[in-house]
Amino acid sequence: MHFEKKTIREIHKLLQARKISALEVTQYFLRRISQQEKKISAFLSINNRALEQAKIIDKEIYQKKTIPLLAGIPAAIKDNILIKGEIATAGSKILEDYRAGYDATAVKKLRSQNAVFLGKTNLDEFAMGSSTENSGFFTTKNPWDNTRVPGGSSGGSAAAVAAGEALFALGSDTGGSIRQPAAFCGVVGLKPTYGSVSRNGLIALASSLDVIGPITKTVREAAEIFSIIQGKDELDATSRDVRPNFELEKIFSREPHKLTIGIPQEYFPENLEPAIKKNINALLNRLDHKGFSLKRVHLPLTRYSLAVYYILMPAEASANLARYDGVRYGKRLGKTTEKLIDFYIQTRSQDFGDEVKRRIMLGIYSLSSGYYEDYYARAQRVRELIKDEFRKAFKSVDVLLTPTTPTLAFKIGEKLSPLEMYFSDVFTVPASLAGLPAISFPIGFSQGLPIGLQLIGQLFHEDDIFVLGDYIENKLNMK
Repeated sequence: MHFEKKTIREIHKLLQARKISALEVTQYFLRRISQQEKKISAFLSINNRALEQAKIIDKEIYQKKTIPLLAGIPAAIKDNILIKGEIATAGSKILEDYRAGYDATAVKKLRSQNAVFLGKTNLDEFAMGSSTENSGFFTTKNPWDNTRVPGGSSGGSAAAVAAGEALFALGSDTGGSIRQPAAFCGVVGLKPTYGSVSRNGLIALASSLDVIGPITKTVREAAEIFSIIQGKDELDATSRDVRPNFELEKIFSREPHKLTIGIPQEYFPENLEPAIKKNINALLNRLDHKGFSLKRVHLPLTRYSLAVYYILMPAEASANLARYDGVRYGKRLGKTTEKLIDFYIQTRSQDFGDEVKRRIMLGIYSLSSGYYEDYYARAQRVRELIKDEFRKAFKSVDVLLTPTTPTLAFKIGEKLSPLEMYFSDVFTVPASLAGLPAISFPIGFSQGLPIGLQLIGQLFHEDDIFVLGDYIENKLNMK
């Protein structure tokens, strides 16, 4: 039985009917991983307790008439999300010996459902990157073309789902780190509303932007995982419980045609990949033919989003990464007899990668005396203007429809300039700055590579993007 081709709900029904066992499913995916990893390299570590976990779940399955949706379902977890007792590197050499002392809240919620954790997936170091080439260990390859990147920073999670190494994965999204790799790998990636999923147990990059979200094969599965991990957490003061009764059956029984779809002109520049533009235009024609209300909107401040993001994110990152000094966290490389500053320099210089160093320096510069007002404070003001522009747009539309990325998955080593790499997130960063929910899912292929579509919703209105995404995915057959 090809378990990797089945949905979470299909596997759940088979487990519920006792036609298969959790151990059988786990063994199957571990074999898949051993076969696929030679060419994909999605995992940094494999959970050696996965089989034991599956056996315990089987006992519970045979004792109960009903089981949770995720019982026995194999999952992959991005390696900046903590699993108690497991190594958590955040893709960095400086943390290669760090073992988590507790479960992230999102992991705890999956554990309460008896999901099976197969292992930890590769990422750009401390989630800083758009290709997984910045990992401190190795580069993950795109399952559709092993000469190309899977995207980043959640490239390992997206590649694992796309390669059939797990039924779903968790990633984190700061400026597009779930949606962009989902687009490149032809899977579904959800960035929930900021605050809707607890950040407790997520190794921080930029605290005002970071969000944990699911990577799945279908929109409906993304909604199912989101419904489980969302909600307020007393361990995360930024989390909110806006939708405590997130009932999926009611959501997917809604009529999608009642949604007004906004088409922001700024997301369709002249240099957009022709194949992406062609596929989205074809989709818009079909939506129009089906009677959907399409409305052109303008978001002119979009052009400032990358500049704002690459001031605010490095500033927050420089503060969050200050703890990795070989004393509080990280390997101790310097000699204890040295001056403290020399000890710090040796530790942080040797085990931080180039991109991490670059962003720390950018962040420190924009926060330094004499530059704070010109850079960081100004960027914060523009961020508020961007948020306000989205609020105004949503007065006349329910959902915004855009490309996820400006290009298809690019070749490994192709983007040599950091600025070229940063441009990969040009369509995903604005929603992150505004804290809005956004989902990417495949709507076609070009040159054998997936094309991703992004839907952006209003704050805490994930249901709108789920309903429309599910309709496009299943009724229009756009894959």
